[in-house]
Amino acid sequence: MNKNQVKGAVKDIAGKVQEEAGKLAGSKEQQVKGLNKQISGKAEKAYGDVKEAAKHA
Repeated sequence: MNKNQVKGAVKDIAGKVQEEAGKLAGSKEQQVKGLNKQISGKAEKAYGDVKEAAKHA
């Protein structure tokens, strides 16, 4: 596992937490920020997955 995979997974989890907090607080802005963070995290993890696969190829 490389640093991009770890950072991506952490961002994804943080985004999920932020989205849920926004739902509880009734804040659409926080929900959207959380969703954006999840997308960013998933993209970074996918980049890390590609790097890891290339390293083993």
